[in-house]
Amino acid sequence: MNNRHQWRHNVSLKLQEVDTVVYLEFIRKAVQNLPGVVEKPSYSTPGFFAGKKLFARLKEDGETVVVQTYEREKWMEADPETFFITDHYLNYDYMLISLKRVSPDDLTKLLTIAWCNRATNKLIKEYEDIGYTKPF
Repeated sequence: MNNRHQWRHNVSLKLQEVDTVVYLEFIRKAVQNLPGVVEKPSYSTPGFFAGKKLFARLKEDGETVVVQTYEREKWMEADPETFFITDHYLNYDYMLISLKRVSPDDLTKLLTIAWCNRATNKLIKEYEDIGYTKPF
């Protein structure tokens, strides 16, 4: 088995672990009522899209989620063990979140904000028409 196949095999095993399944189910429930959300693979892990734009994805470790945000400094200053970036994300508007440490309310809020940041105006209007307001 070459390195790429081994990596994908390891990721698929990680996605079957109990904690990872629980985290993923929580994320799915948190975004299920957001209009236009599509779940599809992104770098061999579950990714969540607002239309065609990625707003969150589970990392290969199964314990971290990548979320789009314009306020990562605020979150990282408040709790750097929960909210952080690696060198890879320095020039991108994404932040890593430790699923072991984040509160369910904060994760839901951040996923919703990420969706709002990436959603089209039409999707935002649908969201508001069903009685929700933007979380920011």
